[in-house]
Amino acid sequence: MVWRKRFETKRRSERRFDRLTFLSVVIFVFVAAITYRLFVLQVFQHGFYAALASDQHDIYEKLVPQRGEIYVHDRYSGNDLYSIATNKTYQLVYAVPKKITKAEETADKLAPILELEAEEILPRLQKADDLYEPLKHQVPEETVTKIKELKLDGIEFSDESYRYYPEGEYFSHVTGFVGYQGDERKGQYGIEGYFDKELAGQAGFFQAQLDAGGRWITMGDTKLQEAVDGTDVVLTLDRTIQFTACDKLAKAVEKHGADSGSLIILDPKTGAIIAMCNVPDFDPNKYNEVEDQNIFINRAIYNQYEPGSVFKPFTMASAINEGAVGPNSKYVDEGSVQIGKYTIRNADNKVYGEQTMTEVLENSINTGAIYASEQIGNEKFYEYVKSFGFGEATDITLDSESTGDISSLSKMRDIYRSTASFGQGITVTPLQIAKAFLAIANGGKLLQPYIVDEIISDNGVKVKTQPKEIRQVISSKTAATLGAMLVRVVENGHGKQAGVKGYYIAGKTGTAQIPNTDRAGYDPNRTIGTFAGYGPVDNPSFVMVVKLDVPKDVIWAESSAAPLFGDIAEFLLNYYEVPPTRTDQE
Repeated sequence: MVWRKRFETKRRSERRFDRLTFLSVVIFVFVAAITYRLFVLQVFQHGFYAALASDQHDIYEKLVPQRGEIYVHDRYSGNDLYSIATNKTYQLVYAVPKKITKAEETADKLAPILELEAEEILPRLQKADDLYEPLKHQVPEETVTKIKELKLDGIEFSDESYRYYPEGEYFSHVTGFVGYQGDERKGQYGIEGYFDKELAGQAGFFQAQLDAGGRWITMGDTKLQEAVDGTDVVLTLDRTIQFTACDKLAKAVEKHGADSGSLIILDPKTGAIIAMCNVPDFDPNKYNEVEDQNIFINRAIYNQYEPGSVFKPFTMASAINEGAVGPNSKYVDEGSVQIGKYTIRNADNKVYGEQTMTEVLENSINTGAIYASEQIGNEKFYEYVKSFGFGEATDITLDSESTGDISSLSKMRDIYRSTASFGQGITVTPLQIAKAFLAIANGGKLLQPYIVDEIISDNGVKVKTQPKEIRQVISSKTAATLGAMLVRVVENGHGKQAGVKGYYIAGKTGTAQIPNTDRAGYDPNRTIGTFAGYGPVDNPSFVMVVKLDVPKDVIWAESSAAPLFGDIAEFLLNYYEVPPTRTDQE
């Protein structure tokens, strides 16, 4: 019995020990778990819970800067400047479904005013516990007034700032637009794209502490970084010239059934761009409605094409400047030239016989351009083409400029020099042609084309663009000689319809063939008409390039681009109040 009692006592002691051990282990595990959890919360997830507490006790508001405006010159306005890209406040109409008791009735009343379907709105209004459902953005104030008169429960409004372009499509390829890239609104194309960072400004913020009742603690930790509004950009464009010239371009494209058209007008003394546009264009206020995004591209600076005979003046300038030919130098045209295995003919398949260099330009003779380029050779010709600015970007401050392609000339082969002499086998942009003609009009000085007149920062500091001379391409004597020859083109040659009564206008046509896309050679039924020139020749007021792509009713530029040039030139001379310089015309 004694043995049994001792055994039972020992078992009870062991059970108590087991329970204590188990309880100790449980307590240890629990404490360890709590300790680990606290460590995780306080160390690894500290940032998250600090932010959560901040949401309850802090207020943080992002301060949005005002986007800078884009201006052009307006000769007839009181302050000389007119905004073509500004900011306009619209309203966002949104619902607070939790406050709406009659969803169907609200949808029926709201839909026709917002120009939406009731079936589209109703599901949003029926989300019982929802506190925010956007219904429509960019709602004008007059529409908001109509909605407010209905006194609908749960329908509210908030301000939204959007980019607004008062002139619509007239400056579209220059301004570009502000649109969404993902969730962010950014400037795209044109000035909006090139100067997006400067125009956008810099966002700021306001941060303060709240008490338990959600009130601002004025003595608490407050931080303020003010937003910096974007810079304003003033362009060199003239509003009246842009409107008038681009309207004439649009009418010419329509008249000739052309695929498209481009136009550039420059100040010959400074290189400032006075007008630039393309057709078809688009309304930047409704950029999201454009189906073909290629319309956004500024073809005046982007589209590369073989220029055709409008390139011949640069060939002639090179040869004259080298003393290899003069305006009265003669050669005999036989209608074609053999260059190795290639036969090159005149565009009209005519044989002109003995011709002067002036007559080569008047009649736009391919073999004459080849003759002039032969007199200076492949290397010199290539140097002059580069010196006129071809094959490189003009560095205009607009998005998406092309460089053109004159790489074939670097091979120093006669065939490439020969075809390039009359504008085939190389590609250029309309802006490059305008820049090169600028040199002829300005005594041989190549100027930097520019479109930004000045930039005005948020604090009022102005940075003015100064005209920049790049280099002397040809002598002033050569430029004057060539100018007289180009007047003869307008007086006697293919440029007659570019003339303006009472003035000496210098210019040259170019009817460019379009290469086939599926085989070698050129499409005989599709051409590009260009006319480039300036006037008056002795003291130019403008340099202009007009281009019509694939006109359907005519082939030659003298019947498409030349009349358009003449029409706009007459307007410009009247607009600038340039007195007539000749009395030999009735």
